[in-house]
Formats: sequence, C-alpha cells, structure tokens
Amino acid sequence: MAGGPPECYLALVPPASLHNSVTDWVDECARLAQPDRVHWCDGSEEEYRALVAGMLRDGTLLPLDPHKQPDSYLHRSHPSDVARSENLTFICTDLKEDAGPTNNWMSPKEAFEKLTPLFRGAMKGRTMYVVPYLMGPAGSPYARMGIELTDSAYVAASLKIMTRMGKVALDHLGGSDQFVRGLHSLGDLSPERRFVCHFPERRLIWSIGSGYGGNALLPKKCFALRIGSWIARQEGWLAEHMLILGLQDPEGEVTYIAAAFPSSCGKTNLAMLVPPASQKGWKVWTVGDDIAWMHFGKDGRLYAVNPEAGFFAVAPGTSEKTNPNMMATIRKNTIFTNVALRPDGTPWWEGMDGAAPAEATDWLGKPWKPGSPTKAAHPNSRFTTPARQCPAISPSFDDPQGVPISAILFGGRRARVAPLVFEAFDWRHGVFLGATMGSETTAAATGQVGVVRRDPMAMIPFCGYNMADYFAHWLRVGARSDEAPSIFHVNWFQTGPDGSYLWPGFGENLRVLRWILARCRGKADAVRTPIGFLPTREALDLGGLNLPESSVQRLLSVDIEAWTQELADMKAFFDKFGTRLPEELWQEHDRLSHRLKLGAA
Repeated sequence: MAGGPPECYLALVPPASLHNSVTDWVDECARLAQPDRVHWCDGSEEEYRALVAGMLRDGTLLPLDPHKQPDSYLHRSHPSDVARSENLTFICTDLKEDAGPTNNWMSPKEAFEKLTPLFRGAMKGRTMYVVPYLMGPAGSPYARMGIELTDSAYVAASLKIMTRMGKVALDHLGGSDQFVRGLHSLGDLSPERRFVCHFPERRLIWSIGSGYGGNALLPKKCFALRIGSWIARQEGWLAEHMLILGLQDPEGEVTYIAAAFPSSCGKTNLAMLVPPASQKGWKVWTVGDDIAWMHFGKDGRLYAVNPEAGFFAVAPGTSEKTNPNMMATIRKNTIFTNVALRPDGTPWWEGMDGAAPAEATDWLGKPWKPGSPTKAAHPNSRFTTPARQCPAISPSFDDPQGVPISAILFGGRRARVAPLVFEAFDWRHGVFLGATMGSETTAAATGQVGVVRRDPMAMIPFCGYNMADYFAHWLRVGARSDEAPSIFHVNWFQTGPDGSYLWPGFGENLRVLRWILARCRGKADAVRTPIGFLPTREALDLGGLNLPESSVQRLLSVDIEAWTQELADMKAFFDKFGTRLPEELWQEHDRLSHRLKLGAA
C-alpha cells in the first residue's frame, strides 16, 4: 500500500487514547484509497445535520415535506444497486471447508489480490468517514465494537440511525485493539467490480462497488451475523437472525421470545404485533426486529440483546393493517430509499393504506400513475429509522444484561406441510427443526410455486462459516444449561384447496404466542405427535374467529404423507455437509422417519 496520506488528511483528529492499531489501520486504508480528506465521526446530532445538508446540496438526498414527514429524506440508489449481492458476497476463510457448501468462498490471498487494485485510489475526490460504532447497549458485557471506513455520506448518516455511533463506541473501545474492521467504498458502482468479502479469522470486512444498505452498512448483516456468528462460536454464544419480543400478560408479567423467519414471513410484523381487540389486556413489546445476540447468564437462562439501534426494513407491504407500529415509527427522522414520491412530498409504496396516488414520481425519478407497467416503489425499497421512535419499544431495549428468552420460534411459509404451531420434544429436536426449516417460493418470486428452499434458522445468507459446524455449535450451547428455552415451529401460511389462507395472521398470531407462553409455564395442554407437541383444540384460543371446522383440523393436525415426503428432501440437504454434519441430526432424522411410520400404521 504505497503512497503517502493525501493533503488535508485529518478533518477531525482521532482521540489520543486510541490504541495505535486503530490509527495505524486507518492510515493504511487512507494510503490505499487516497481520499481528499478523512473525517472522524463523533456521532453528534450536529454532525448528522451536516451530513444531511451536504447530501441535500449534491442531490444524494431529496427533502420530504417538513410538516407531513419531518426531518425525513428520500434517497435513490443506482438501478443496478438495489439489493444484497449474494452472488458477490464471499466468506474468505483460510480453508475452503471452513466456509462450507452454503457460502461462496474465496481464499484471503485471492480476495486481497482482487480487491486491492479496486480500492487503490477509489476515494480520490471524496471524504473517508471513519465511523466508530457500538453493537449492543452501552455498558453491556455483550456489546462489540467496530469501525467502518466509508466514502458514502449516506452510509455514515444511516449508521447514525442504525448503531450507537461515535463517542459512545470509542469510550467502549478505550485503549483496546479488539474491534471489527470494515472498509467500504462506492467505487464506480459497477456490478463487475462489486464484492463483499468477509475475513472471519481477521475480523475484517471489505466491501466495494455498492451503496445498498445490505452491502454497505457493514455493522448489519456483515458484522452482526457473518462475522458475529464466527465470534459467537469462538466465545460460546449465539449471533442469530432473530426478532426479540416481550409478551406482557394481563397481570403485567413479561415473557421474552426470539424468532427466526426467512424473508416474506412477517418477521418485523410479529416483532411489532398489535393485539386485536379480542385479546384485551395483552401487549407486545419490541426489543428487536432482525438480530439477536444471545448469551447464557449466571442463572443459567439465555439472555438476548439487540445489537442494533434502528430498523432497516422493507417498505412495500408495510401499512396500518400489517404493521401500525412501524407506520408510526417512520413518521419522522427517517431515510427512505427507492420508494415513490407523491406530489405532496410524502413517500408511497405498493401495499400502503388507501388508494394509489393519481400520479407520483417512481423510484427511478420518472413519472408514474396507476396502470403504469412498472412498480412505483422498488420491491426491495427500504426505510432506515430509529428504534426508539417505535411506540412499542421495550423498556428493556437498552438493558446491558439483555432480556431472558423463554421460547425460540422457527417458522417458514408452507402451504401444506407444517401445522400452525408445534413444540419440539427437547433442545436437540428443536435444533433439528431449525436445521430443516424452509419456505416455499411464490410465483411472483421465481415463476414456480411451492419450491422448498431450506434456510436453517433463517441463516443461509448470513452464517459466516460451515453450517455443519453451526449446527454443532447450537447443540453444544443447549447442552450447557437445564434452563435452555423451549423451541417451537410456527406457520401462518397454510392454505386451503382454493389457495386462501386458513389462519387470519397479523394480530391474531398473538393467540399462538399465548399458547407458547402457557406451554413455557406448564399450563397448556398438548398432544404428542410424530413431529412434536401440538396444541389441543381447547388449548388454543379460537374464540370469535369463526374458522370452519375443516380449517381448524388442517391447522392442528399432522399430514403424515406430506411429512414422509419431506424426509428425502431433508436428507438431500444434510448430504451437502458430508461427514461434518453432527451425528445427532442424522439420529433425529431417523427418529422422525420411525415416528411417521408408526403414525401411518
């Protein structure tokens, strides 16, 4: 990395207390990328305002109506840069087998040889923002610190929302050299020169050629899950793609649940569930909608913290019906990306409440009206918004010790196979349920309906190492305590012969959560089946739903034939991992096969 630092090298100087390894690394990256100036972010409100003002001047952001949508802005990304580039995302472990068959692998040597020329001079004419950030509550023993170097003011401003950024992070770091390093540049935004590379053994991330959040906001999926899962395995905890919610009963007692769902399965909606009028006295508190870091406490219970400080969620489909708490959250202080713009200066997307506007400007900046051949908002359009604005944000959101988890939920979109809810027999069986979970594709997504995509623990895109080792880690974690949470599987998406959903979903999912809570307290009836414990009809509150008896039977029964057909697909998935797959999971597969044969007899 030859070449001296550019003129006006430091716009804001780093704290003198920083470990030399921090400033040495920043200097090294500056010599490589050659920015015109380097700005050390302090995370202040004044700094955020300055970043926004600069982006309003250069057109990176567009202002929204200050009265209807105060302190909120619209960002339009390059049309080729609108989603996670999973095919260009690599796990760069020294040994290929440590990345495993579900990850793209590139050797560290090849990655550095390929990306170093792309980074060389990539920041000329730009500012390098040094963004220190803290993942997890301040003062938490479970919090971890990182620094992202980026030439994107949009990324720096977004990290102010998504993380605990600036001084609080540097205070946490103190004089230590233990932090995750992240180098990001927009480059020229060419997909041919776009890479997101993770080096778990070095606790390092390099990302170039993209400004999209999933590729550029390195604390999120890159650190919190891909690097985080590697660190968690080393240190004996879990870094998971899970929501965290608190379920408060009418007596005021709060029980916490973590849940993993693949995309398009209502994860954020469940995290912010609003109880329907029929569920009087119940309340859901939101701790997190996307990521959970879980550790065993001294009392043997599993505790979870949300490492994030904001929400980065999909806009289309979000409405007062599906998620009123999120709609309230985004009414101010929000950055919208690739949504449509109404003439009154407010954002719009498909699935929002009310009729479509008579005219709008689409996410590409072109005129749009109902009947246009394209969507007004990009299907993956997003908003970045502070978690503290959520009306249901938990009082324990910033608790340094986290919240005690009583139940873990796995779920997917299955039209036929999986019943509404069932409980694992034990932790090992629960890990098997998580390891084999999947969702069926829709015609809108792939052109084929009902194709099952296995997505263990909803971590296929995010596990930073071999998933066979990941399953083994889950098994080890559960064996450490007799107080491990109960594990359940849920499925809101069973359909009838006409394709309509059998279960109403949304707020009514609270009825399922209530049965789960009662099971955790030893107060709900269940029947043992080949796949797990299912609720009895009487144990699940169905009052006022007016469900046909045929629907209830489908929701609360086991389709032996369908589950038997599943066995072969599960085996094919497990076979990918060869001898590295834990023997316990093969044993669970055999036991399921045996139980299904007995059930069919």
